[in-house]
Amino acid sequence: MSSKMVQTTQKLIVHVAIFIFALLPLVSATQKHTKKIVHKCNDHKVLELSPKLSFQIILHGFLLWASMGFLMPMAILVIRMSNKEENGRRLKMIVYTHAALQIVSVLLVAVATIMSVINFENFFDNTHQRVGLALYVAIWLPLVAGIFRPDKGSKNRGKWYAFHWLIGVTVTLLGIVNVYIGLQAYNKKTMKSTSIWNWLFSAEVGVIVLIYLLQEKWHYIKQSEWILGNESVRPTDQESSPTQKKELSPSSEPC
Repeated sequence: MSSKMVQTTQKLIVHVAIFIFALLPLVSATQKHTKKIVHKCNDHKVLELSPKLSFQIILHGFLLWASMGFLMPMAILVIRMSNKEENGRRLKMIVYTHAALQIVSVLLVAVATIMSVINFENFFDNTHQRVGLALYVAIWLPLVAGIFRPDKGSKNRGKWYAFHWLIGVTVTLLGIVNVYIGLQAYNKKTMKSTSIWNWLFSAEVGVIVLIYLLQEKWHYIKQSEWILGNESVRPTDQESSPTQKKELSPSSEPC
């Protein structure tokens, strides 16, 4: 790796670290909230959240949705646009946009994790917290892999691509699953309905999957339209050629 790339990487890591630690005082300032009121309903402990704690939980969920449920899938959709792209300038813009989406996604996860550690009870006794901890570690891997990617045509380029693609898709899928698990956990703890959020998130996931599948066939569809368009302007077998039309014109008919 060139010295310029190493310096760029070091600056990026330092800036990310400064950004995360700068948020610590802001998040810690919100850690004082009123106590939760717990009562039993049908043998389940139901939490009556204070307004401040309720806001913190909603903000935590929104940040994780924005990161895992939106930005990470969008980063995948964006980079897939480069598969058939031949224009160097557009290709560079696609790669930069993909990297920017991943960086913002990691930063949002970092903020949501800091909020969770400072403000919430983290005994890791439920699936949502365990998957969340694993995702917080794993989400850094695609970013680091992207920074240290080998040059095209190099020996390790194929292995790097397979790892970067596999870890990116795995993190995205687990993140989407954990959003659903988080909504279910919130519903179970507070007995508040989350069905509208489940439906909206499912609709978003459906649109993302549709676009993902369409991207596979988009180049073929555009090629088919171009071929059909060319065929539509060609003379058909039933049309007469200019020579035939001249022979059949009245002036050429025998007297």
